[in-house]
Amino acid sequence: MTYLDIVNAVMRRLREDEVTTVSESDYSRLVGDFVNDAKRTVEDAWDWTALRTTYNITTTSGTSTYPLTGFGVRGKVLYVHNLTTNAKVKQESLQRIRDMNLAGDTPLGDPRYYALNGADSNGDVNLVLHYTPSGTYNLEVYTVKRTADLSSDTDELLIPSSPVVQWAYSYALRERGETGGQSAAEQALFAQNDMATTIALDAGLHPEETIWTYV
Repeated sequence: MTYLDIVNAVMRRLREDEVTTVSESDYSRLVGDFVNDAKRTVEDAWDWTALRTTYNITTTSGTSTYPLTGFGVRGKVLYVHNLTTNAKVKQESLQRIRDMNLAGDTPLGDPRYYALNGADSNGDVNLVLHYTPSGTYNLEVYTVKRTADLSSDTDELLIPSSPVVQWAYSYALRERGETGGQSAAEQALFAQNDMATTIALDAGLHPEETIWTYV
């Protein structure tokens, strides 16, 4: 669904006229804000399949820090794979990586560990490697990349739309103060149940992450 589609889905539930653009009125803009609030709520609740993406990093000798462009700080790194050595790059704490570099001379080699270290000037998280790459290595960084707020009418929502609509409707009911038969609290419970069901369906695509097995 587009941003405009979602706003109109909420407007209908509020018994308001549909709009041709989100910026058509003060109230439609407010509903648009509720939609983005709801989007963040739902995006942050689970590592959605639709948000999973891979960053490809080619290292440079002597450079240990690499920004994940466009990643922001709300995303999540699932794991890192060194394609050049066909080995997993394990996550370590930033403090541990600093401890391993206390000798002063930063050791060079094939990257074996990573940590996340702040953000660059664009607000994107930095991936720091240890050892500092001694040459060119091809890394695949598997991530959950959460998206920026919807802004244009045609912006597409990547995650399932149903819980976003239900949460946005709940926020609108709470703001309005009168609901025509349904309380904001009742709608919030409905939205929570809808989101839980949708997460369960998406989680079924990744049983290795939710089902413990003994190996």
